[in-house]
Amino acid sequence: MQLPAIDKIASFDVDSQRTFTPLCPDELPAEGGDEIGPELNRQAGLARWRLGSKDSHSPKAVWVTDDPDEVGKPGVEGENVEEHWPVHAVPGTEGFELVPGLPRPADYDYFVWKGVELDMHPYGACYHDVAEKMSTGVIEWLHSRDVSHVLVGGLATDYCVKSTALQLQAAGFQVLLNLAACRGIDDESVAEALAEMREAGIETFDGTGALESTG
Repeated sequence: MQLPAIDKIASFDVDSQRTFTPLCPDELPAEGGDEIGPELNRQAGLARWRLGSKDSHSPKAVWVTDDPDEVGKPGVEGENVEEHWPVHAVPGTEGFELVPGLPRPADYDYFVWKGVELDMHPYGACYHDVAEKMSTGVIEWLHSRDVSHVLVGGLATDYCVKSTALQLQAAGFQVLLNLAACRGIDDESVAEALAEMREAGIETFDGTGALESTG
């Protein structure tokens, strides 16, 4: 797979946090999630720009409940929460931190914190809301730099990675999903997510060795 000139390429580390790894087994661990740092760094080495995102959730969020059936009901949880999740990605905890080997958020070219509001739990990093009307600025930032291709990796494949990749592809970028830099929660939902992404035109590759740059 051949890449365009490096100035046209961005690399996106989606929610590559310890909360989605075995380092935090009581949160939402994806097997091997703590191992993706080196591949994300190699991926970033092929791009002019490096972007990242984090879930940032309060333990008092409306989707943290003893009655999961109530989540998503109008007037109860609102229109920006779709389902129940356990407490995860709480600022100040280990789960909030990026996986080992990644830069600090301040060292990225652009970074998004999402799900800060108690009644908002987006999956994709391009919009704060489920309806995808309230931009986080990612799409506009990339367009302003004339980016054409976005290399995507992170956690988890079947949720936030999928949603972010689909949002970027719909915005006119060619998304290239790095399978070696992703891990998923469930094998079945990962397979479904990959099928959906490929149907949308997203290309997949397994590690940076499969890519060639034109310089």
